[in-house]
Amino acid sequence: LYFTTFASKSIFMTLIKSISGIRGTIGGFPGKGLTPVDIVQFTAAFGIFLKKRSGRDRLKLVVGRDARVSGEMVNHIVLGTLTAIGADVIDAGLSTTPTIEMAVIFSKADGGIILTASHNPSEWNALKLLNEKGEFLSAEDGNELQQIVDSGIMDFVSYNKIGVVEHDDSFINRHIDEILQLELVDVDAIRKNNFKIAIDCVNSTGGIAIPVLLERLGVRDVIRVYCEPNGNFPHNPEPLPENLGELSSIVRENSADLGFVVDPDVDRLAIVDEHGKMFGEEYTLVAVADYILQHEPGNTVSNLSSTRALRDITEAAGYAYHTSAVGEVHVVEKMKEVNAVIGGEGNGGVIYPKLHYGRDALVGISLFLSYLAKTEKTCSSLRKIYPDYYISKNKIELTPDVDLNAILSVLGESFKDYPVSTIDGLKIEFEDGWVHLRKSNTEPVIRIYSEAGTEKAARALAEEIMGQIKTILNL
Repeated sequence: LYFTTFASKSIFMTLIKSISGIRGTIGGFPGKGLTPVDIVQFTAAFGIFLKKRSGRDRLKLVVGRDARVSGEMVNHIVLGTLTAIGADVIDAGLSTTPTIEMAVIFSKADGGIILTASHNPSEWNALKLLNEKGEFLSAEDGNELQQIVDSGIMDFVSYNKIGVVEHDDSFINRHIDEILQLELVDVDAIRKNNFKIAIDCVNSTGGIAIPVLLERLGVRDVIRVYCEPNGNFPHNPEPLPENLGELSSIVRENSADLGFVVDPDVDRLAIVDEHGKMFGEEYTLVAVADYILQHEPGNTVSNLSSTRALRDITEAAGYAYHTSAVGEVHVVEKMKEVNAVIGGEGNGGVIYPKLHYGRDALVGISLFLSYLAKTEKTCSSLRKIYPDYYISKNKIELTPDVDLNAILSVLGESFKDYPVSTIDGLKIEFEDGWVHLRKSNTEPVIRIYSEAGTEKAARALAEEIMGQIKTILNL
């Protein structure tokens, strides 16, 4: 269920700055869309920030990108700007977000930039920024960077100090090497199961990485759907059920054991069972966490918009479940705080610290297949062992004049008799469900997520809240 309150993004250019980087629609005027001017300014500011952070004038950075059409243009600008501030750059080319996160670690770099707008449509692109640990910037670091951007100061080096660019396309294989060395990735069990798997990589870099991963995991029968990394997304690239009808049909028609689908930068993983039904993107993390908790004692973390099912299986195993604000950096911070052995987000994002602190569809695939192979269950029978919750995901588009804090304040007063959390927007807990409202970090929208024991009840909770928002806005 979606409804649009404000004008379509196709009419207005959009530029969003957040602690994780800068994201926008390509073209238009500087400061209104993602233009070369904005890219240069933001990249240069990031270089200045990293110089202050490292105490070095000569930086080393890793840059990689997804396959979207604007990527090559953005890549040229970023590489040129980084060398102009005196940085040496390892250009990883077409890659995945988790691969570049690991590449920063492999290369002992001062930071990295991933050119991807993740699940956003093809007119978008973005610069995701990584620190020397291959992790997204903290809120404090993001604020410091924004101050540099706002200052407008860009300091470029003289001709004899310009950085150099090195091209290295080995990182995907090195990433997979690390995955295959994980104790809980059982290649022998996967190979013996003779899985037939369909994959939809939305014509982005998953089409490069996932076939290689599956081959090295011993999966010999792979049906490739949209695996040409040309950036021409054949459908909305967000891995939601309404966008995956074709993959579901292909799984059924080919009697495949399951299907995997990823977003353009391969940090989110959704699964289709052998009947062509969605496993549920919320349950990607739940299933992987279930597997991990059977072998590693420890706590779990997911964000406030994720299913209660992770809490249920964690507590049933005798461990503690924790929540964080939405966003990978917040989940990672909470995971480190509580020593979580597994965590992530209900959008299909799996974070396994034994590999690295980042959402990673490649390790998610490897752990899920290992669990499925060892249990000798079908995908659908595995799903049945978990409690059934249904999440209704909705959004309202925003214009700059909307005061979201005022809306949340009015709603918070209306539901003051219920447990609420305000660490990230407003989450209202009911006995049989919850509703979470927050401003998106990646789109100019309010997200309204609700969860309950039935799809009808979850939708009713969301509709009640959206009705109140309409009333507040006099719509």
